[in-house]
Amino acid sequence: MQDKSRRFTPLWFLLPYLVYALVFTVYPMFNAGTLAFYQTNGPASKSFVGFDNFRFLFSDEMFHKALWNTTVFALFSVFLQLPLSMGLALLLNSSQGRAKAIVRLVLFSPNLVGQIFVGILFYVLLTPRYGLVNRILHELVGWGLDEQWLGNPALVMPAIVLTSLWIWVGFNMIYFLAALQGVDKSLEEAARIDGATPFQVFWNVTLPSMRQVVVFVVVTSIIGSYQLFELPLALLASSDGRGPDNAGLTVVTYLYEVGFNAGDLGLGSAIGWLVALIIFVLSMLQIRASRVTEDA
Repeated sequence: MQDKSRRFTPLWFLLPYLVYALVFTVYPMFNAGTLAFYQTNGPASKSFVGFDNFRFLFSDEMFHKALWNTTVFALFSVFLQLPLSMGLALLLNSSQGRAKAIVRLVLFSPNLVGQIFVGILFYVLLTPRYGLVNRILHELVGWGLDEQWLGNPALVMPAIVLTSLWIWVGFNMIYFLAALQGVDKSLEEAARIDGATPFQVFWNVTLPSMRQVVVFVVVTSIIGSYQLFELPLALLASSDGRGPDNAGLTVVTYLYEVGFNAGDLGLGSAIGWLVALIIFVLSMLQIRASRVTEDA
């Protein structure tokens, strides 16, 4: 009898976590999955509509606009933000001295203050005529002093991208820097002895050696991009997080407006599942592509 009770002892230790996961993860996901097939008017009233929520989204111009804005931001995250993070990581990895740790902390620290604070900060920095960004651009290239970044539809997305760079470049740099420090230096030295240029060493030796970290950072960047919400909401607070002509509207912002402001939790749930599907497909494609190149 005592042996049987010992056999179930680990389950008692797991029980709090299982209850927590069931209440706060499994049940909400199941409820959101079923709710996507209902039209709701607040949490108390709902009627079954089948796939009508998804059909509506496929023809909804506002959803298309939000999805396009979010996809553009995701492309900038992958093709602009991550190369900058890699460049800073390479620069710090090749430098020596105590200043290296200080610079690393300075570059990483913006990630610690939160997106709401950064959005408010850049709202001030991008103020026409008096904003620091406008004044710096005016001094460097003679343009931008009176430019309204957050009032011009063509500049809203560049403003969001610029703000996100300040937050996330240093954060992803830490991952790349850790991966670079794990690269076998003898392989790089052998390539240099064979006459390889610095770029050839990086492309053919260093980058393949840190492939797993690169894939992880790319996938997490894509996931984070499609979950973008707090930053544009704070940066574009004067226009309800949308920006002029909805130039800053993201899919999660649209989900929030539909589900919580308008009260249609069913349509909001459908948006959430479509976003989850997009993230899953893009992540699987990225992982599959990395495996194909690795096998090649």
